[in-house]
Amino acid sequence: MEEKLLKNEERAVFALRALYRQYGYLPFKMSKFEEYDLYVRNKDFLISDRIITFNDTNGKLMALKPDVTLSIVKNGEDLSGVKQKVYYNENVYRVSGSTHQYKEIMQTGLECIGDIDAYDIFEVVSLAAKSLQLISPDFVLDISHLGLLNSIFNQINASELFRREVSQALSEKNSHDILRLCEKHGVSDDVKSMLTEFVGIYGTKDTVLARLKPLCINEEAKAAYAELATLAALFSATDYADRIRFDFSIVSDGNYYNGIVFKGFLNGICEGVLSGGQYDNLLHRMGRRAGAVGFALYLDLLEELNAVKNEFDVDILILYDEDTDLSELVSTCKELTDGGKCVSAQKAFPPKLRYRELIDLTRGNRS
Repeated sequence: MEEKLLKNEERAVFALRALYRQYGYLPFKMSKFEEYDLYVRNKDFLISDRIITFNDTNGKLMALKPDVTLSIVKNGEDLSGVKQKVYYNENVYRVSGSTHQYKEIMQTGLECIGDIDAYDIFEVVSLAAKSLQLISPDFVLDISHLGLLNSIFNQINASELFRREVSQALSEKNSHDILRLCEKHGVSDDVKSMLTEFVGIYGTKDTVLARLKPLCINEEAKAAYAELATLAALFSATDYADRIRFDFSIVSDGNYYNGIVFKGFLNGICEGVLSGGQYDNLLHRMGRRAGAVGFALYLDLLEELNAVKNEFDVDILILYDEDTDLSELVSTCKELTDGGKCVSAQKAFPPKLRYRELIDLTRGNRS
């Protein structure tokens, strides 16, 4: 019965917590707010730079947290050979993309920070896939590697403007804009061809790797390809291998992210519910020497999952009045709830309450 009453996002929290603990991730708790300066110095890492601020009693400018990762990085330390593995379930405060108003968002996720290697990257990406699978078997996890795109940018010594504009066009799968930008910045035909080729590269691991190999013409690209190939081989032995796709429109800010990046989708929800990747560059900008990989799952989006199936708010509405025998009311509720039913006892019909069945214990209708 308890599981029936829980919302999708509430059920997910319990299942995900058990999953992450199984792999040695420990809970991380933080305050609802941090010093505003932390977010100002790393605003490019945030999804939105619109932050709710207030003055503390000592006059220091504080902010309701729009992100959890920054706090975890700030409070960690570098220890040789050691990895900090934490998971969290926190609310963050951001501007909603649909309403453009501030919204409290329930978010869960994990971070692996320290002397990370190929196994740690696989473990985190695998836990991202397992997280999606726990919520719904009908999911897709799209994976990319920023090293491949950066290898092209570095080869031509591309400006920050060109990198940013091409990355945006690539995320939109807009080959026309990529061609226009290449013409504008005087990029050679060979590089232009490689950049537009990325737009159409999407699909299963083996198919994509075959198309990628000819594009890897320098050492940086070959190293990135090798990492992808290793990850693909490890995923082949999992029971969700057919849910993994390689998609090079998954791009992130290269000032903070590097290496593997990924995004998760569930059937029935129109936007990505999970995002993550390697963010060594963020740690280095914050004075840390370690590497890092992690992801966040946006639980508020799960409200959309199976919304059509939730035709009723309760299974049974029980109407009673001042003449109803309270013992009968209590025993009726107990019998129904013990049988797994969701019950609402009311003295009048609640406006807009959707119920499957009515039991009327008011005067003249009692059994």
